[in-house]
Amino acid sequence: MSSRTNPKVVVLMGGPSAEREVSLSSGRECAAALREAECDVMEVDAGPDVAARLIEIAPDVVFNALHGRWGEDGAIQGVLEWLRIPYTHSGILASALTLDKQRTKDVYRKVGLPVVDSVLASADAVRAAHVMPPPYVVKPYNEGSSVGIYIVDEAANGPPQLSDDMPERVMVEAFAPGRELTTTVMGDRALTVTDIITDGWYDYHAKYAPGGSRHELPAKVPAEIFDACMEYALRAHQALGCRGVSRTDFRWDETRGIDGLILLETNTQPGMTPTSLTPEQAAHVGISFPQFCRWLVEDASCDR
Repeated sequence: MSSRTNPKVVVLMGGPSAEREVSLSSGRECAAALREAECDVMEVDAGPDVAARLIEIAPDVVFNALHGRWGEDGAIQGVLEWLRIPYTHSGILASALTLDKQRTKDVYRKVGLPVVDSVLASADAVRAAHVMPPPYVVKPYNEGSSVGIYIVDEAANGPPQLSDDMPERVMVEAFAPGRELTTTVMGDRALTVTDIITDGWYDYHAKYAPGGSRHELPAKVPAEIFDACMEYALRAHQALGCRGVSRTDFRWDETRGIDGLILLETNTQPGMTPTSLTPEQAAHVGISFPQFCRWLVEDASCDR
């Protein structure tokens, strides 16, 4: 990025994905933090004219606060590479790879990271019959923020009747019981482990509504599990080719010890809302939110 003391930063936010509202909230928080960190900041809602807007503004850096498709699947990263504007978070390949949950699992398996069984199937096939024995989870294979999640338990009378707005292909994944743990990686450093405590499934409401979940950090888990989360998150970050920050989510069945720890997914655009996990983890290790956002700006680059 530019060596200017007060870099000109465009915070890209909003956009057309299913996670638009989360992105707007993240973008506002990041813009405020960057102003506190003495950056010259402009907020831009990413629409069809985003390339023209960026050419007109000519920022030193783009802070990518987009979530979901087009924002974290390699699409906007390709635009920014074409324009040769340094940007935060991961590049084209890592972004596309991590938003495709099935291909992410293929990488996990290749480097020896533990996952549960899963398959891709058409939404019509999932509506017609169980494609694996219950309990299992059905979700879009290329969305985040727990958008469009269906949990099919062992007592289910039949297959799930997915809504019409589900994509044509979905992921069906064996249900992993246990606690929800997560670890942020910042550069080449895993920060800590958070235990996400909810009354039920860690769904969209639990992630983003005030009081929807409680975050216990550092997580009160055995040292073996804590250390494994830290190691696995860093290995996932590196194997997927991530840069900047990423956050890897786990389930841990404590009745099975280390064998009960599995990776769910890696997020290259972790949320930056008031209830988000990554800023909390950074704060826990002594990095304030303005410092954290400024570090991302200073870490920004183009891949090509």
